[in-house]
Amino acid sequence: MERHLSNAVLEGLTRRARSFVTGHGIRIDVPLIGRLAEQWLALGVPSVEIDRVKEYQERWGGLVLPPAPHYDGGPRCLDSDLLEGSPDEGWLYPAGTHRCAIPYSFMIGPGGEFGVYGYRWTPLHRTVEGWVESVALAHHASMWAQQVTRVTGDRVDDVALDGFEPVEEVKGMADTWWRGSDSLVALYTGEAECLSAPSSRTALIYSGLDRWGLYGESRGLDAAIRKGL
Repeated sequence: MERHLSNAVLEGLTRRARSFVTGHGIRIDVPLIGRLAEQWLALGVPSVEIDRVKEYQERWGGLVLPPAPHYDGGPRCLDSDLLEGSPDEGWLYPAGTHRCAIPYSFMIGPGGEFGVYGYRWTPLHRTVEGWVESVALAHHASMWAQQVTRVTGDRVDDVALDGFEPVEEVKGMADTWWRGSDSLVALYTGEAECLSAPSSRTALIYSGLDRWGLYGESRGLDAAIRKGL
């Protein structure tokens, strides 16, 4: 059953991302943790970690967004389940189900990072909000760019970012976004790090953007005007 999006889902997002989520996202019913918590405690999972999963499920559980341009679209639906890890290594828990067969899982890290777990744990963004912002920005940039160029493997090293600034709202770690005078660049290195596969590194260059295309919200546009862009 589809449910309305709550204000909690939109909290902390930019205006651009809020517009994307409300315009293109839906919320479906997913199970809450409930009585599973007792089973997880019996398995040795600390209660504080179970509380993290409960909070995630209450805020993000059931959110369905359009596909991301990498990781074969990202999670089909944000949804969590039993944690993995230990007190020494830290605890990870599922972030959502994938859309197709891929050699890794989407997970939330010990510090709330959104990432992928295959051969190794690789954080993509510092927060779930960062992942949502990145999907929203990709959708926005693809709508307004005059040209989109895809670069992979070693050629990613040739992408010049002189004069670009990081897009802070995506809270990038392995994956980052960069804003120039008339273009946006998305660098996706998480899959390469997770699978030890350098050829999987990818850059998407969205070029021919005006101020609205670069920012997509008045706050960013006002900042650009103050900088004289």
